[in-house]
Amino acid sequence: MITRGRFSKPGWKILGVLVLVGVIVAALLGVRAAARSMAFFRVRSVEIRGARYIDAAEIIGRMKVDTLVSLWADLEPFRQRILRHPQIADVDIGRKLPGTLIVSIKENLPVALIQTATGLLPFDSLGKQLPIDPARTALDLPIVATGDPVLLKLVGAIRATEPRVYSRIEEARRTGRDEILLTLSRHRGVADTVAAESGLLRVRIPIGLSVERLADIFPVESDLARRQAHVAELDLRYRDQVVARIQ
Repeated sequence: MITRGRFSKPGWKILGVLVLVGVIVAALLGVRAAARSMAFFRVRSVEIRGARYIDAAEIIGRMKVDTLVSLWADLEPFRQRILRHPQIADVDIGRKLPGTLIVSIKENLPVALIQTATGLLPFDSLGKQLPIDPARTALDLPIVATGDPVLLKLVGAIRATEPRVYSRIEEARRTGRDEILLTLSRHRGVADTVAAESGLLRVRIPIGLSVERLADIFPVESDLARRQAHVAELDLRYRDQVVARIQ
């Protein structure tokens, strides 16, 4: 009676499950260890996904994958080598049987060009210069007057949140302690609303303005186009208002 009572306790059932799980894990580890030594699972190719500005061959070169490396080898060293590249924000490496590594990368995207001693160079929203050669890669980016972190953060936020505005930014500069001037290209279909000579529209905004508020310029442009008004500047420095300065 006593013996049967002991073995019927829940604790013994849990212990039995843990032992079974341990046996299964050990078996899987043994199979994986054996697979590492099999030529069938050696890495034969590396597939790069998500590369836009960086050359895939450069990523593969950084990984330093030996021809004898198994697909089941520890992938973290390869990941760390890739992450050392200043263009890379994050990376994930997966496996595809029988011998392919899938490398999915997330790049630090350039948001603006800044004039430096060696010419216009691309920077990200955190103020980091990126190793992209503008002479070899077509970069349709706005020009930011200086490496001002406030300007770069703003331009990066516009790119992420209001791409319609970002695609039109020609230049961004600070014109005062709390003021920024954006120079925008013409908007298709409402070209008559901007200065005919320059084809550009100035937009004044205060520092700290929500990026979503920039979308307010679109209905204003459309309304002024219907009235055939020539606008030199839109001012968003006033609460809940867009002030248009007519030529």
